[in-house]
Amino acid sequence: MEQARRIRKRFTSDGFVFPLDAMTPARAGEYRQAFTALEERIETSGIGRGGQINHVHTVLRFVNEIVRNDRMLDAVEALIGPDILVWDCTFIIKEARSSGFVSWHQDLRYWGLEDVNKVVSAWLALGPVSRANGCMQFVRGSHRQGLAEHRDEYAAENILSRGQVAQVNVSEDDVVHAELQAGQFSLHHGLLVHSSPANLSDDRRWGLVTNFVAAGNRQVVAPPDLAMPVRGEDPYGHFGHLPVPEADLCSEALGWHGRVVAARQWAQYAAEGRA
Repeated sequence: MEQARRIRKRFTSDGFVFPLDAMTPARAGEYRQAFTALEERIETSGIGRGGQINHVHTVLRFVNEIVRNDRMLDAVEALIGPDILVWDCTFIIKEARSSGFVSWHQDLRYWGLEDVNKVVSAWLALGPVSRANGCMQFVRGSHRQGLAEHRDEYAAENILSRGQVAQVNVSEDDVVHAELQAGQFSLHHGLLVHSSPANLSDDRRWGLVTNFVAAGNRQVVAPPDLAMPVRGEDPYGHFGHLPVPEADLCSEALGWHGRVVAARQWAQYAAEGRA
């Protein structure tokens, strides 16, 4: 109860909370191994590009285990309530000595979700994350400034699909570097301005970001959206429910993945008129 209160207080003030413990470093290492064992199949399946692999909860069973982590869900519940669905889950992996970066942006600019306070992103480090290997950077309190204009720049090294850049002035005095140990995670608000620089280290930077929504939230710019229940109930039915994949990258799971891709593309481009 006290931890939930602290999480809510800091999240309301800063727009983020870290570090929070999800699992041991050893367990995080097991998940890294699970990914690398499937990496060749993931690459040939066509479900992602570069260092960003989207909607992995629909096709990888070990990711389904991660998004049901009780410590993570307890922290999420403190912010959006007990009825929780996974709206999306993405690997963002930066190779050693690579130039890929994420520009300053707000997540909710292109998501089309109605209630900005009923969605939260959990960024899980599956390996150590530091300033040297391109950790997340948050602009403290920027979630309280509302939705900013964004410009699509499509920079070649930008990991974001559109290379979107928030049209805001960022003061270094307000920037917080979210360094994490393996097995720790951060939470951030969908309106928080954030980014991450290139990985200048000799090791991969491993991140898995999961976007959780309260069951009462809804998609308002696209056809019926899809999400995966992970805690509590869903008495609203605003989202179609995604099943747990029966096997990694099986044909049925890949079919569901394709449906999510179509729904999100619709939402991302239709949401342009909402800024």
